[in-house]
Amino acid sequence: MTTTMLPETSARLIGELERTRDETLRYFMLGDDELARTYATGKWSVRFILLHLADSETVLFDRIRRILSEPRQVLWVFDPDAWAKGLDYSRLPLDMSCRVYESVRSSIIYYASQYCEEKGHLEFVHSVTGVRSLKDEFDKVASHNEHHLAQIRTALAGESRA
Repeated sequence: MTTTMLPETSARLIGELERTRDETLRYFMLGDDELARTYATGKWSVRFILLHLADSETVLFDRIRRILSEPRQVLWVFDPDAWAKGLDYSRLPLDMSCRVYESVRSSIIYYASQYCEEKGHLEFVHSVTGVRSLKDEFDKVASHNEHHLAQIRTALAGESRA
């Protein structure tokens, strides 16, 4: 997506959404040995982190659409460990999650390009962190992804295995 016609703030956000997307998608192609690595003892493997990223993209995208459609509502926190257990990440197909991640991220980038500047002020109430804005949620998508990319980089640089 070209960012040359967008205001500087949106262009930076979209650039970060695209950068984190591109790096994340490369990790979905890793071999089993790399996917089994962890960034610390007892922490999720690279595979589980990628599955979590796909699931969290869907949650954050749902929030973005709800904020645009019905601002000021309460949106509930989700428990990533409960999702990993309930959705049985040990059996969840990685290629399916990759397609979900890529598709949803493309949609988030589209919505950011259309609404971040114009409607970024719209608010919602997060059940844990309180009042937040649409702009905050777009920023959360990028920062959350980068947080987990740092964990993946650490895992791949080390020797820990799940």
